Amino acid sequence: MTRHTIAAIALLAAFATPAFADGDAEKGEKLYMKCKTCHDIEKGVNKVGPTLKGIVGRKAASVADYKYSDAMIAKGAEGVVWDEATLAAYLPDPKAFVPKTKMVFAGLKKPEEVADLIAYLKSGE
Repeated sequence: MTRHTIAAIALLAAFATPAFADGDAEKGEKLYMKCKTCHDIEKGVNKVGPTLKGIVGRKAASVADYKYSDAMIAKGAEGVVWDEATLAAYLPDPKAFVPKTKMVFAGLKKPEEVADLIAYLKSGE
């Protein structure tokens, strides 16, 4: 393969990745079962973790009446907002994104699962 062929393949791969950006909310609802033990999707209902209702677009550590870890409070103070890009970076490895977070979930390793879960969370805004 020539350098130009390799560059063209890399370019196509880079543009193919956003195909998952929209995700499938129905598949995401099934994936939400992994979150359900600790998170509710009803407004104002906090469990071990804060409600996920309205998470997309919400500032980190901003749910009233929920006791966040110091690490998550620091993320909120930095101005982190849970938009699609931030959630896409967080969900595969929460502890890498927020070291010392209270969240024990290991993460979603497949990009399409991350996109699907985000689509589901957006559908309930």
